[in-house]
Amino acid sequence: MREIIHRLPFFNLLRHKSIRNFGFLFLIQSSNILVSLLAMPVLIRAIGVAEFGLVNLSFSVILAFNVLVSYGYNLSGPRNIALGEADPEQVSKAFSEVIGSKCLLALIALAGIFVLGLGFGFFSDYWVILAWSTLLLLSEATTTVWFFQGKESLHWASLANVFAKLMYLGLILRLVEDPSQSYLANFFLGGTAFLTNIGLLLYIHFGLKIRFRWPRVGVIWQSWRDNLLLFFSGMTAHLAVNGGVIVLSFFATAQVLGLYGMAERVAMVLRIAPTLITQAAYPRASVLFYSDAAGFYAFIRKVQWASLLLGGGISVLVHVFAPMIIQLVAGRSHSEAVAILKILAFLPFFAGLNIGNMLIILVTDQKKILFHATWGFGLYMLGASVLLTTFFGSPGLAVALLSTELVVYLLTTFLLWKNQPQILTNHYRAFFNRHRSS
Repeated sequence: MREIIHRLPFFNLLRHKSIRNFGFLFLIQSSNILVSLLAMPVLIRAIGVAEFGLVNLSFSVILAFNVLVSYGYNLSGPRNIALGEADPEQVSKAFSEVIGSKCLLALIALAGIFVLGLGFGFFSDYWVILAWSTLLLLSEATTTVWFFQGKESLHWASLANVFAKLMYLGLILRLVEDPSQSYLANFFLGGTAFLTNIGLLLYIHFGLKIRFRWPRVGVIWQSWRDNLLLFFSGMTAHLAVNGGVIVLSFFATAQVLGLYGMAERVAMVLRIAPTLITQAAYPRASVLFYSDAAGFYAFIRKVQWASLLLGGGISVLVHVFAPMIIQLVAGRSHSEAVAILKILAFLPFFAGLNIGNMLIILVTDQKKILFHATWGFGLYMLGASVLLTTFFGSPGLAVALLSTELVVYLLTTFLLWKNQPQILTNHYRAFFNRHRSS
């Protein structure tokens, strides 16, 4: 009986590393989604919509600085670990280089925030909240998801993430009770993540025998040079996708920021789905590209179709049930937030369009293409968001954000066609014809 069960297609899928990788990444992100959705109404009812808007704005500022801390290592790190997996010494070297570099970058980012805040008077309306939120910089520096992603073994990272999120939820339920305690929201999020990251670092060092050695300054400097284009690409992409709240803060009150933040938080949580698929597929795609060209294109085809179907289904459901979602999150109806969410609901589908292009860019290490594409759509997002927000307010910003996803797809397709026409042609041949993969 056991042999019959193990022959079922479901169990064959479970034995596939990419499927398991996707499953554990799904556990990580679904716990993030669930806790984010549970925490939002708790915070709004405890501190109010206006104060929640400032908490969300502080979170957006920290996320922008976290792009400096990550410095593209979330893209280059998994690839280096996957390609060097057979050599423990090489893995230790790559691991030490990334962790050391990110810790130093976190200190630079921390210094930058305090210089801007205390020296030049930036962030004055929400400085206390932002200062306590800086612990999120250290949690980003010490995260190890990229390492386990490269090894295609995410079970410990996923369990640690669930544990951290449950601790965070428990802390805000118990200790955040009125607007004067709003500074604790992001602090608890960063603190719980940082503690679990330390536990995973100890497991990697002692359990997996991956030795951490502080890299030499020259090694860190060379690593920064190698990842410079990835950093600029990541910063531009982040500001284009997540910079809406910062743009809106120049045009709107804290109340409007809170209403937009509710809808955006739900939409961005759901946009994780295409990103999740890309992260799960990236290590396997990297190996297949160099070992099995036909298998690579067939694999990308499956990933692309899965992302479009999943993203399309999510988008339709969120658009239809937007009033109910806002009611659940805020405890009462907010027509403006509903209108924004109905627009942003289609982010998962539009973001899924570009997954095939992104995987090709990443596995072929086309940093210049990524750089030019992200700067192109970043400039578009900046111009569109300012223009549409000026005339239409927060709904205009939502339209700018949605249209940016389409511009991303068109730009990356054009640049790949210009620089890698054969690979792009093979990809689309495989995508539209299941019987052809090369």
